[in-house]
Amino acid sequence: MKYEGQICQPPVERSSVNIPVTVGCSYNACLFCDLFRHLKYRELPMEEIEKELRRIHDLGGDPKVVFLGDGDAFYLSADRLLAIAEQIHKYFPSCSQLRMDARIPNVSDKTDSELKALADAGVQCLYIGIESGLDDVLSFMRKDHSSAEAEEQIARLHEAGIEYGAHIMTGVAGAGRCLENAEATAAFLNRTKPWRVVNFSMGLHPHVPLAREIEAERFTPADELEILREEYRLIELLEGPLEYDGLHDVFEFRVKGKLPKDREKMLARTASAIAAQEGGEKRYSWSAPEWRCYLQTPVIFRDQERQIERPPMY
Repeated sequence: MKYEGQICQPPVERSSVNIPVTVGCSYNACLFCDLFRHLKYRELPMEEIEKELRRIHDLGGDPKVVFLGDGDAFYLSADRLLAIAEQIHKYFPSCSQLRMDARIPNVSDKTDSELKALADAGVQCLYIGIESGLDDVLSFMRKDHSSAEAEEQIARLHEAGIEYGAHIMTGVAGAGRCLENAEATAAFLNRTKPWRVVNFSMGLHPHVPLAREIEAERFTPADELEILREEYRLIELLEGPLEYDGLHDVFEFRVKGKLPKDREKMLARTASAIAAQEGGEKRYSWSAPEWRCYLQTPVIFRDQERQIERPPMY
């Protein structure tokens, strides 16, 4: 199957079979996101979806887990998702779990009975871009939900029997607010109980709307040292049980583990990364040299010429 754009799915889903059912993101307005801006959202025809299922089946494929792409496949109506699930179970009788990305309004658009029907059809987990526990940050970044709305809809998912994985971004609150953001986000996650938290950390992209906010001095990005300190505080506060995976672009650091079991090991690893950055030049993730005039100097940027492979996002 020809996949439009880039394949975007959570790191934990790398071994899952990816079946595109939409192209792009139906919302596509978050201030920081560059994943789908080059794509026009549309639903893929059922004939095309079934053709891909048949192709995999004819090659001997019978996966237990299927990930539905693209950016927020849960935007599809319940009837459409149930029809897709029926086809998946027809071609993949061993499949017991369907997973996909979602936004909070995708959940609120579905009734309790529809959510329960989707859970019964195998929809086991939704990955939701929570980003922050601070409402003013969510509003500034043009997220389409408040923390209260997210909490309400996640409770409905749990009631229906659907788990959720939280995607967050340390650094999203900007310079000087990282510890505040860690505490608010940890409190939200402790209340809503995701099975997994993936922290992609804040990336700076010159061609997205957030760049204009930085140029106008309406947003000051945090450097990677402050972001690491935010992550340390977050790991301190998360109660679990959950799996945590923290990714960073600008230098080779990743912290993974199960909370609370691995907390001390994860904190020690993060503390070592903090110590290695202290006293050095400021680092900013995934930016461009011409941004030097907007950020404190001296700074280190990623080498855009070499385009070091980035961990897959959403």
